[in-house]
Amino acid sequence: MRAVQDAATAGLSFGAPTEAEVKLAELLIERLPSLEQVRLVSSGTEATMTAIRLARGATGRNKIIKFEGCYHGHSDSLLVKAGSGLLTLGNPSSAGVPPEFVAHTITLDFNNLPAVQSAFAEHGQDIACVIVEPVAGNMNLIKPAQGFLEGLRELCTGHGSVLIFDEVMTGFRVGPQGVQGLTGVRPDLTTLAKVIGGGMPVGAFGGRADLMRHIAPLGGVYQAGTLSGNPVAVAAGLATLRLIGQPGFYEDLSARTERLALGLAERARAAGVPFSADSVGGMFGMYFRAEVPASFAEASSCDGEAFKRFFHAMLARGVHFAPSAFEAGFVSATHDDAVLQATLDKAEEAFREIRQAA
Repeated sequence: MRAVQDAATAGLSFGAPTEAEVKLAELLIERLPSLEQVRLVSSGTEATMTAIRLARGATGRNKIIKFEGCYHGHSDSLLVKAGSGLLTLGNPSSAGVPPEFVAHTITLDFNNLPAVQSAFAEHGQDIACVIVEPVAGNMNLIKPAQGFLEGLRELCTGHGSVLIFDEVMTGFRVGPQGVQGLTGVRPDLTTLAKVIGGGMPVGAFGGRADLMRHIAPLGGVYQAGTLSGNPVAVAAGLATLRLIGQPGFYEDLSARTERLALGLAERARAAGVPFSADSVGGMFGMYFRAEVPASFAEASSCDGEAFKRFFHAMLARGVHFAPSAFEAGFVSATHDDAVLQATLDKAEEAFREIRQAA
């Protein structure tokens, strides 16, 4: 808050680069080895939209691969079988998007590497990029199967396609280097948002320098935005990244998140409610099914009515989870032991309540 207040007194926006913007870019490059150059934008949607435009411009190809249930913002070519709020509303593809806009979008099953191999066998010379949430968070928390991300890396390298990790949700939330730090799989481009602005509106995309050189003014792929990297959001981001860079931060955050996930599963089991949970870093998933899902289809098989009853039972007790069975949850540094214990105590009551109502 102090960083935001100090920045605001100097000006809310200048429509031009600032020194703090350069400092944030340097810090991002320092933290994420896959970033050789980075450009700031105003949102995650803008970051993913521009990363795909960059991939198409750099490769001269049109087709893109995305995965069912993964959400990459609300640009037209990505609103097909997307996750997040679309799934909650029961409309996996948005109205208002002409078929021609998604004609070059190939949508495949998350964690199904053979399907990706088949797509490359058929369309390899036309595929500009593969974009993926390396840990999905918009169809609830779904981890990548062993070898899935590595397989995507190999296929993109072999066919000259660009691998884009959408770490808008996972970046600096699951670990100090995002999913790419946890897995060792290095994408060509990475998109970021949310956390790098301390919760304020900012985003970024970056990666290999030879790709980033295609962005104007050095190259022919245009991108601009008056509010990109605005000084107030950048100040909040710098303060946040410095705080979460302290030793032991992620170890403590992971332990707290795991405690919540395991505690929820334990209390559901005691109440006789079919339930499972999972976590990575500061992200957790809770599923009203016996086993943790590994795909969109499995996530869709969860008991949605049981989730609704649990959500409202918890809300009535003063605990506000995300109001969607398809949203991953987050634990923050302010969720201390007392908050976690109170949450688990109330969950115990809520599970008993929904079991009795079943």
